[in-house]
Amino acid sequence: MNKWVTIKKFAEASGYSEDAIRAKTKNGTWAYRLHFTKGPDGRIMINVEEVNKWLENTEA
Repeated sequence: MNKWVTIKKFAEASGYSEDAIRAKTKNGTWAYRLHFTKGPDGRIMINVEEVNKWLENTEA
């Protein structure tokens, strides 16, 4: 998988819904320019590597 992927691709691979991913980008759960960014065309792109690190560091 690429380092940066669309919300749709990340949803397909991760099991998170597209709405859940958008919520994490809007409510501050994921940091702008670390976990996600906006491309020059305004499209939100997810950094797979950094989100995986976030997942691994989340306490259950």
